[in-house]
Amino acid sequence: MAGRASRLLLLAGAAALASGSQGDREPVYRECVLQCEERNCSGGALKHFRSRQPIYMSLAGWTCRDDCKYECMWVTVGLYLQEGHQVPQFHGKVSLNAWFWSTVFHTKDTDLTEKMDYFCASTVILHSIYLCCVRTVGLQHPAVANVFRALLLLLLTAHVSYLSLIHFDYGYNLAANVAIGLVNVVWWLAWCLWNRRRLPHVRKCVAVVLLLQGLSLLELLDFPPLFWVLDAHAIWHISTIPVHVLFFSFLEDDSLYLLKESEAKLKLD
Repeated sequence: MAGRASRLLLLAGAAALASGSQGDREPVYRECVLQCEERNCSGGALKHFRSRQPIYMSLAGWTCRDDCKYECMWVTVGLYLQEGHQVPQFHGKVSLNAWFWSTVFHTKDTDLTEKMDYFCASTVILHSIYLCCVRTVGLQHPAVANVFRALLLLLLTAHVSYLSLIHFDYGYNLAANVAIGLVNVVWWLAWCLWNRRRLPHVRKCVAVVLLLQGLSLLELLDFPPLFWVLDAHAIWHISTIPVHVLFFSFLEDDSLYLLKESEAKLKLD
């Protein structure tokens, strides 16, 4: 009974976290988005936005609201920095969504919860690859990043459709995720090694990538659960939590670096 209560408590906590990130809940951010939408996302202003929007952004599904959220995110980040606060997290629902469905699946194993757990795990890996593309290529060539995002969405749609509508193949799902994961690892490590002297904080990214690969070995192990509660899979889930904290620390350092770099260019202009 106590174990069931603990699982339900954890599930409730995950649901609360999945409601959004700190930055998304900021009144300044919300008011900025509201005003931006009122000013730019209706009537003639919306027509003007669509007329000047590049075709690749339109195909990628970038809306006027998305544009407002992006611009207001940086406005809020600037205000945080001016007040000496840490940079808040925005739009953190992808990883939280995966943890949420993983918790649901391990609490109650059904066909639906199993699929959601697997699909969200694939989404997290693809999202990491997209982040890598944005950081390594997209800042200089936004069109490439947007086209790549559309390609990843197509791949995810095809993957989910095959497993949902044709055949739920565990072997194929594992092979697909391993292949995607290897691309993710090689891409991130190559970029980190290339920039290790110019960007000292990439050491955190290297540590995250290597730790996740090392921890993934737990998924290949099979031993009796410790205290009949913690098996290899459970230990893997627990172990990945601090790794994601370290990855967010890297993203925070890198965002601050990019912000300072952008401010320096504006001063030169």
